[in-house]
Parts: sequence; C-alpha cells; structure tokens
Amino acid sequence: MNEFTSVLPELIKNITTGMPHFLPEIVLIITFIVVILTDLFYPGKKSVHTYILVLTGIVISAFFTILQYQSSVNGISVFNDTLKIDRIGIIFKLLFSAVVILYALFIKGNTRMQNHTKGIGDLYMLLPGALLGLNLMAMASSLLMVYLSIEMVSLVSYLMVGYVSDGEKQSEAAMKYALFGGVCSAIMLYGMSLLYAFTGTLSLSDPQFMIRLAEMPQSVAAIAIILVLVGIGFKLAFVPLHFWSPDVYEGAPIPVTAFLSTGPKMAGFAVLIRFMEPFHTASNTSQGTPVFDFVAILSVIAISSMIVGNFAAIWQNNMKRMLAYSSIGHTGLILMAIIVNSNDGIKAMLFYLMMYSIANMAAFMIAGKIEERTGIINISSYKGLGKVYPLEMVCFVIILMSLTGLPPLAGFMGKVLIFSAAIESYSASNSLWMLSLLIVAALTTVVSLFYYFKIPLNAFLRQSDEVFIVKVKRDALSYISLILTLLLILWGIMPGLLI
Repeated sequence: MNEFTSVLPELIKNITTGMPHFLPEIVLIITFIVVILTDLFYPGKKSVHTYILVLTGIVISAFFTILQYQSSVNGISVFNDTLKIDRIGIIFKLLFSAVVILYALFIKGNTRMQNHTKGIGDLYMLLPGALLGLNLMAMASSLLMVYLSIEMVSLVSYLMVGYVSDGEKQSEAAMKYALFGGVCSAIMLYGMSLLYAFTGTLSLSDPQFMIRLAEMPQSVAAIAIILVLVGIGFKLAFVPLHFWSPDVYEGAPIPVTAFLSTGPKMAGFAVLIRFMEPFHTASNTSQGTPVFDFVAILSVIAISSMIVGNFAAIWQNNMKRMLAYSSIGHTGLILMAIIVNSNDGIKAMLFYLMMYSIANMAAFMIAGKIEERTGIINISSYKGLGKVYPLEMVCFVIILMSLTGLPPLAGFMGKVLIFSAAIESYSASNSLWMLSLLIVAALTTVVSLFYYFKIPLNAFLRQSDEVFIVKVKRDALSYISLILTLLLILWGIMPGLLI
C-alpha cells in the first residue's frame, strides 16, 4: 500500500499533463454519452437528433485533431508512453473522421437501414465509440493499448454486422466475423504475453524492449511476433487471414461493408507501423542480426495477397464479394509501401489510403443505391444500367478506373508513388524481395482490369433482357458519390494538394 501511495502523485501528474493532448478523444467520449441519453429520451426510427449530435461531435473532434498537427512535429508521448501523438497518427485520425462521417451519411441515405424495425439510433450511437477505437489504434505505443484499441473496434464492428439482421446470410456473417475475430484476438494476446515475458515491458518505445528481445533466441522471438501479427492481420484481412472477408462483406448491410473495408483496415496499417517502429529503429542503429525479418515475412504476405485477391476477384459475380477480394489485393499493394521503410514509402501509403477510402466508400454507395432501387446484387445483372442511372454509372466507372490505377486519377498517382518508392528501395538494396513485389504488383494491376471493367462492360455495352421500370431519383448519396468522384479526378491531376 505504501508503494502505491508513493507512485500515486506521479501517476496523477502523468494523467493531468496528458489530458490536453487527449482532447479529441475526450470529445468523442462525451459525444458517446450524450448520444446514448438523447436516443433514450428522444427515440424514433429516424433518430434525427442522434444523427446531428454524432456528426457535430465528430467534426469538433476532428477540429481539435487539426490543432494538434503543428505541435506534434517530433511526437509527444502521453500516459506513461501508452499513446504517441505524432503527425502520422494525426493524419490517420483525420482519415478515420472522414470515413466515419461518410459512413454516417451513408446510413442516413440507406432506406433499408432507416426503415428497419429496430430503428437506427443504436447504430449512430456506435459511431463515436468506433472512431475512438480507431484513433487509439493510430496512437497506440504499448502492447496493452494495441490490444484494447483493436478489441474496441472489433466489438463495435461485430455489433454493426449483426445489428440489422434480417436473414440467415447476415446472421452467419456476424457469427463468422465474431468467432474468427475472437480466435485471432486470443492468438494475438498470447503473443503479447510472450513479448512481455521476454522484455519485462509493455511499451514499444522503451529501449529495454528491443534490448531484451534481442537477447532471446531468434526463433522464440519470431514466434511471439508472428502471433501478434495474426491479430493485426485479421484487421487487414491479408492472406492467409482473409477467409472471413468475402463472406462478411457479402452478408453485412452495404453501409457496414463500406465501413469495414475502409476504417478498420486503415487502422490496421497504423498499428502495423507502430508495432514495426522499434524494430526498424534497432536495425538502423545496430549492425547485428535483426531480431525479426519483417521484409521477408511481409513480402510473402503482400505477394500472396495481391495474387489471391486479384485473381479470385475475377471469378466473382456478386458485387460485394468482388470488392472484398479486390480489397485484399489493395492490402498487398499497400504493404509494399510499408516494406520500403522510408519517408517516401509512408507518404505513398498515406496518399493511397486516402484515395482508396474515398473510392471504396463511393463505390459501395453507388452499389447500395442500385441494390435498393432494382434489387440487383450481381455484376452480370448490371446490363443496361448505364441508360437507367447515367450519372451514377459514369461515376462508378471513374471510381473503378481509379482503383485500377489508370491516369489521370488519384489511384494512378497513388500507384506511381508506391512504385517509385519501391524502385528507389530496390536500387539502393538490390533486394530480390523488392524486385518480386514490383513484378507481382505490376502484373496484378493488369489483372484488376479484367474484373473492374466487367461493370462498365455490362452497364454500357450490353443490353438487358429485362425492362427496368425504375423511377430515377437522385438523392443525397448520388451527389455525395459525385463529389467523391470529382475529388479522385482533382487529386489525380493535382496530387500536390495532398502530398
């Protein structure tokens, strides 16, 4: 008891000094509580009050996050090195805020979710909690915070998938997602417990973490690190931890699928960067044998993800399953930027994630609108839709061109940046892994043309046997999709606005 009393003032001091840097997250916590109370006292199917409060809270949180940017040049560690606030983390947090706002707008514009018997207030309530978890993943600098933040996002995701359950397929998707996520979480936690036993610290920024880990047999340390990567890989859905992704994407409501393919995936990359940071620092400052060969392991994962994701997508007819497999392919490409381990690689990764999140969200918005109005979920049934929904389908084609990486769109610039960083890395190191990544990335980019362009092929060049009796009505989602499409064009022509 006396020992606890002696350290209590120091703990209180650390908490009070860290609170000003935690202001965006405090806003989200307050928003979460206020939204719960609002939905309790002002219930209703449309939940307009909770919707407005959620958007307001997220915008205020993003505003405080922007204010942190100038003061975090060198990074600030708070709460006993549990969280690290730096510019990379802040950019990720702003990306998460944008994705969650788009997700809220998507829910608001989705008739199926708005008219569901459960109402939509509880789903709005989850958004501040989801954003809080995503932000913590971007800032986590200790193994404990990595685990807690991933679990926070996972629990919210499980609830989102199963919330508007109206069929066996969705119930199966929710169960599969929760069970597979629980197994991966347990494996990751076991790996973290091993790392703590080896090093005696949970902080990734503690110098003793790498010093003591280097004293362990390399094979033993590798096992613990791989177990942790299992939990991170679940969020990224890279091969061989991708099996849940197509089934869950297909079974979940389409706004939830859009969120899962963007927010948690981006947060997974943020956690991976944080986890690899001490290993990169140690390898740059010492001439000894590295503790773990991230380049080899991640290269195998990236190559496998690009091959499996892109080739499997060719055979998909369901729109959501096709986008799920293409997402796996994009994960492999983004991993290539992380493997480069340079400032150019990180910039390329952030630019590509911005493009990818906007394009994916817009693609799901258009696919969701078509599904609502016509009941079409298969790509082969898109025949003739170019005449029925000309604006939406033109936007869809531009979005798919950007995801493919065709000029002059943002996706093209994103791939140019990633390839440039990888080529520069190969020139400096002559690494066979980097050469293999470049070859596979180039080949799978060509392969992606075959499945992305099935949509415009059917929509504009093939005639449908059915006569669509559909009243074309442009709603908010149509115009949001148009704005996102214009952003892809703008950032493709003038990438310097983001870089």
